[in-house]
Amino acid sequence: MSAKKLRVAVIGAGASGLCAARHLLLRQDIFFPPVVYERTNHVAGIWVYDERFGQDENGLPVHSSIYRDLRTNLPKEIMAFPDYPFDPLLPSFMHHTVVRQYLEEYCNSSGITEHIRFNTLVEDVRPIITEASSSGTTWQVSSIKGKQTFTDCFEAVFVCNGHYSVPHIPEIPGLENFTGRIMHSHDYRTPEPFTGQSVVLLGVGPSGLDIALDLSTVTAHVTISHNNSPLSCPLPKGVYQVPGVRSVNKQGELVFKDGTRTKPDIFMFCTGYKYTFPFLSQEVAVDVHENYITPLYKHLVHTAFPSLFFVGLCQMICPFPFFHCQVLFALAVLNGSCKLPTRDQMDQETAQETLSRLQSGILQRHLMRVRYEQWHYTDKLAQMGGFPPLPGFTKRLFEEVNRCRRADPNIYKTQNYEIVNEHEWKHKKKT
Repeated sequence: MSAKKLRVAVIGAGASGLCAARHLLLRQDIFFPPVVYERTNHVAGIWVYDERFGQDENGLPVHSSIYRDLRTNLPKEIMAFPDYPFDPLLPSFMHHTVVRQYLEEYCNSSGITEHIRFNTLVEDVRPIITEASSSGTTWQVSSIKGKQTFTDCFEAVFVCNGHYSVPHIPEIPGLENFTGRIMHSHDYRTPEPFTGQSVVLLGVGPSGLDIALDLSTVTAHVTISHNNSPLSCPLPKGVYQVPGVRSVNKQGELVFKDGTRTKPDIFMFCTGYKYTFPFLSQEVAVDVHENYITPLYKHLVHTAFPSLFFVGLCQMICPFPFFHCQVLFALAVLNGSCKLPTRDQMDQETAQETLSRLQSGILQRHLMRVRYEQWHYTDKLAQMGGFPPLPGFTKRLFEEVNRCRRADPNIYKTQNYEIVNEHEWKHKKKT
């Protein structure tokens, strides 16, 4: 892209932001050390457990969405960054505190900490030279720390602010009639306060099912309401499933799609999160419609400003390896080793891919879910970016874990695995 060294901003010091910073620091022949903006006083993003919910001490929404007893739903063997494995002595499915420690060690070993501006909120990101090419755009980033404001300029920006902190609450007719407690899984922390209460969980994604299992450890009456095919796996005692919620009647009862009704103490939405980029200026023109984000090439590169990258937006992925591939691709774009198609070509290719997925039956609001396409996606990034693809065992073990989770979510996290070679894994023998 340019003969001179490039200044790069990274917004967020969670897993994706740390990955971007690590690889920028490894290429100081091309890039200046990055400036990493982090609104809290710590790294690791959502992997930092916070008992609080609602707002933090600065009046900002509490970022954390994890609960006290959460363990990973992917094994460490495929959760790690490809160039930084977890301790092999750890169990495959780890408590969230282990992941936080891993990310802190990843940060420290990479020399990232000194480049992070903690307790700093990014307020505005705008292009100050708005030519439709990355070499013609400089980015002005305005931030605030305490009562001080700062303005810095960069040749590229990595947006790594995550997407698990702003709850999505779907519209339900008559919801205002419900007289019990309404909450989102974002605010769930521990099961004990729900002892002896009736709880309806709306949604059967990873958070809905995991919270149902967590609540089953206390004497709560738990109903999972969802629109998917009925779960065929065994559910714990006290956990039931019903169709999705159609409405709330005037008596404050939840009316399910099969006509049955109930009036629980708590109605908890396990319905995912919204994508938000409040710091992007209007000139950037990022559109989020039904949770699908445009105009992005490969869900990553802004097609009008190809020095603006959004890392980690996709869902239902193997996250840390996925971030790794996105970051290496973005750096290949910036260093000029990967030449992007023209803006029109990128927009046309994206539109064709989107139309094809919609025609296959994928809903607009689920277009960022790339569970089955992620392997072709990361292979394509590797091919275009000129870096090694993910090892074959990643896909195979990911699919095996999903199979085990569907078969019995109560026990799949008791398994332990080990990697045999680049393509194979096996169950670890119990000692």
